[in-house]
Amino acid sequence: MSDAPDDLGIPMKPARSSGPAATVAPLGRAPTPVPPRTPDPPRPSGEASRPADGGMRPGGPLGGPLPAPRHSEAELRKLIVGREISLSGEITSCDKLIVEGSVEANLQNCKDVDIAESGLFKGSATIDEIEVRGRFEGNLIVRQRLLIRASGRVSGTIRYGQIEIECGGQISGDIQAQSGDDFVQDLPGARVAF
Repeated sequence: MSDAPDDLGIPMKPARSSGPAATVAPLGRAPTPVPPRTPDPPRPSGEASRPADGGMRPGGPLGGPLPAPRHSEAELRKLIVGREISLSGEITSCDKLIVEGSVEANLQNCKDVDIAESGLFKGSATIDEIEVRGRFEGNLIVRQRLLIRASGRVSGTIRYGQIEIECGGQISGDIQAQSGDDFVQDLPGARVAF
């Protein structure tokens, strides 16, 4: 350590030699030389020293390009209705709906619905798959799989392709297993577009 103190009276270490900087390169690639760092101009006293970029490196790890988002994450349209939140209206073109609060809606063209134990869905829904741990009340068309967990309660007019009910799960109302075209024709109040 050097004997020359800084402004606060703390002894300073001698400066490193300005030799070539170390480089890190993935296996099989030649390292890219890094130019030596030039010191920042002196700042007025009282101003904290911080990098100009806020400490963030551009791009991804080690300053490289950002990784591309996974295809499924980039296109997923997800709606989450949290606990103690109430939503009413019409929901269309939703890839995944998670209900932890209360939803009173007409749900069309949705792929996947998850009703949590605290969740309640009232209304009509035409979907591909649903997992019910809370309550569903109304008209339900499930093209593929209806899964009712032990804490789940489903009531109303129900049409499904496949059904699975855990011990303790309940279903009541007008319930029918159907396939393909039968879904649209038999549901009371179903609208058919020609």
